[in-house]
Amino acid sequence: MSDTDPVVKRSDEIEYEAVDVDESHSDSSGSQNAERSGDAADGLRKGVLIDEEDGAPNFAIRRFELDAGAEVPEHTNEVEHEQYVLAGEYVVGIEDEEYTVSAGDSLLIPAGAVHWYRNEADRPGAFLCAVPNGDDAIELVEK
Repeated sequence: MSDTDPVVKRSDEIEYEAVDVDESHSDSSGSQNAERSGDAADGLRKGVLIDEEDGAPNFAIRRFELDAGAEVPEHTNEVEHEQYVLAGEYVVGIEDEEYTVSAGDSLLIPAGAVHWYRNEADRPGAFLCAVPNGDDAIELVEK
């Protein structure tokens, strides 16, 4: 039997916030401590669905919303990201490949892989992202 208590978190309990993709460090909930400012991912918002603050011992699940026309610059993360597309259609770049993804598609972005997002559609996209609990350094890729 697990020492972890069950948790049900209602949709109205989820707070969404704008995401800054800076040369920063974030924990699994996505809280970031920016070391450099000014490289915001305009049009990207995140809500933490479940994480270690809720008692989840291993993983955090976050929901991201990507506005129509929004772009997230090339960056890397220290930990892998498993993603599931909930809504819309958008382009994800992973290393040297581009993938057009839509609702129902799944992605694995390996730890350290350069990746980015671009929503060319006229409607928002949304995806779930699961990551291991703990710190995750995010670094912008300098061009």
